[in-house]
Amino acid sequence: MSGEARTLAGRTVYVCDAAGPKLDGERAATDIIGDSYACHPAVVAIPVARLSPDFLTLSNRIAGNVIQKFVNYGVAVAFVGDVSAAVAASNALRDFVRESNRGRHVWFVADMAELEAKLGG
Repeated sequence: MSGEARTLAGRTVYVCDAAGPKLDGERAATDIIGDSYACHPAVVAIPVARLSPDFLTLSNRIAGNVIQKFVNYGVAVAFVGDVSAAVAASNALRDFVRESNRGRHVWFVADMAELEAKLGG
């Protein structure tokens, strides 16, 4: 298991270890989902440090495939950390992050405090 269950805003969050394997495709997503299932989380929090170098390049579809895997399993996911440089370099990514943050299943947040605020309100 490469993470731990925590309670934020009264909800269970599975927080992945920043030093774990890179999130580089559907298999890695399935592994994280499997690790998290025992605690029945409201959301899985994945540190940006766990993302593969190409994850935020939308044209290669890694992010889309990973997120679809979480959606298929009914697990919300939050990517925790600074993605501002990648967002500044890509209009498509900026739009993707903005639209994701409007929803209830995929979020990009700066830190755990921002995630807790989203869960609480």
